Amino acid sequence: MYMSYTQNPNMPKVRAHAVALVHRGWSARKTGRYLGFHHMAVMKWVRISEKRGNGAIPTQSSRPKRSPHALSREIVSEIIAERVGRRRCAEHVYHALANRGVVVSLSSVKRTLDRCNLTKKRSPWKRPHDATPRPEVTHTGALLQCDTVHIIAPDGSRIYVYTLIDLFSRWAYAEVVEKISAERSVQFVRRAQRRTDFPFEVIQTDHGPEFSTWFTHALWRMGMRHRHCRVRQKNDNAHIERFNRTLQEECLDRTVHTIVSFRRALAAYLPYYNTERTHMGIQYKTPQEVVLSS
Repeated sequence: MYMSYTQNPNMPKVRAHAVALVHRGWSARKTGRYLGFHHMAVMKWVRISEKRGNGAIPTQSSRPKRSPHALSREIVSEIIAERVGRRRCAEHVYHALANRGVVVSLSSVKRTLDRCNLTKKRSPWKRPHDATPRPEVTHTGALLQCDTVHIIAPDGSRIYVYTLIDLFSRWAYAEVVEKISAERSVQFVRRAQRRTDFPFEVIQTDHGPEFSTWFTHALWRMGMRHRHCRVRQKNDNAHIERFNRTLQEECLDRTVHTIVSFRRALAAYLPYYNTERTHMGIQYKTPQEVVLSS
């Protein structure tokens, strides 16, 4: 049994203290005057204590037991059935029920799905993303773009390729891995930094789980900044997307789709890409020439 609602967190202890005073021989009126409550309240606390035993008497929640506007069990069952059966979002569930003549608001559908744990929560590691401003690309290392390429092997398994490109010099680096994660992404950036002489200042990625908040914090500890590309802005990562296409057309698509073959192909292709292959975006120079001249 609980008592009426109050915001005083010490009230359960106060009620227990009042009951203890009465058990010591104090009258309800004397206890009420001492604690500042009506003697009828003290008598009620004593009766409750006799039923539930000695100790603190909890405060009753302010939440009503029932609401006159609560959804019926039939409507709740239809919301759950539509969600579980089709795996559609709340908006689609709402319109599907409306087409069948079920009168319910969109907010009620969302609250029902959330109350029944039928909504997919966003990962806390994916947000919030820091709004790091995009730097001016005036020198090597000012801004690099990083991404992952997913390739399906003949046996149905996935092969992942980490890619990285410097926007100023077009210097690029890539590695083949079996799995991707935030930790593996940090290790890839660290190995790429060791392959060149210029320091990495800002790394730009998409919003994939392998570039989560953990990845951001790890780059901070390495003296680098991390920024995510803008949502629904496909040109933000245009340089790395173009490099991914070039890498697949000129290297990966021409070899057997296995991890061993990809690693051998990359070991031969990356030196060619950085030291021999000219680029229109840097006045038909090679990335290595731009790095040495900067």
